[in-house]
Amino acid sequence: MSDAATLQRERAQSWAEPGSRHDKLVGTLKIALPAAVGVVGAVFLMLPLAKDQEVSFILDKKDVGRAEERMKIEAARYTGTDNDGQPFVLNADRAVQQTSDVPVVDISGIRARLGLAQGPATIRALRGRYDLDRQQVAVNGPVRVSGPEGEQLVTRDVLIDLKTRQVRSTGQVGGRMPVGSFDADSLNADLGTRQVGLTGGVTGKLKLGTFAAGRMRADLDSRVVVLDGGARLKIVPGAVR
Repeated sequence: MSDAATLQRERAQSWAEPGSRHDKLVGTLKIALPAAVGVVGAVFLMLPLAKDQEVSFILDKKDVGRAEERMKIEAARYTGTDNDGQPFVLNADRAVQQTSDVPVVDISGIRARLGLAQGPATIRALRGRYDLDRQQVAVNGPVRVSGPEGEQLVTRDVLIDLKTRQVRSTGQVGGRMPVGSFDADSLNADLGTRQVGLTGGVTGKLKLGTFAAGRMRADLDSRVVVLDGGARLKIVPGAVR
């Protein structure tokens, strides 16, 4: 072996000896490289939480499951104000919105409270559909409306407009008002002005006696009842003095 080769071999052995610069470099990299990998991993985990970062995912449609319900809430509560600035509250035991494209919520266990000048009116029903944009509740089935002075309207299949405080029914209706009790085929009531209109086979009872008519209009504030369409009134003896 030549002198040059021997010298090169001695330098290589010295470079790899314990305590040499190479040995110190290898020891440092054993610690630094795993730490660097951990830092890079932490950065990727934190990216989705960064405020100004956008993270995109490409998913195979075949492997993505679709939820049947967009939103499901237990004990939902909706609040707002009507056209006169009076507050209303709509509570539901359960609310389900099928899709965000259609602002309609299926609700059950309905309890609505509307603020009126004379006091609050309450509405109770088993189930309905709440239009979030129009703020209307379409009730399918029985519904009970209670007024601030003990008025009771019992009907079914109604549309309740929370903004205008209008109640319209297409099903059989019965009720009790300060002016008397009644039954009819359909109802149209303005809870704000306390005007009630009944149509179709209207029958009822007043302090004067019993009545029947094709239509009836009642103003609950002035206690005025107007019968129209073949109206008949049977006065109880002694009721008029």
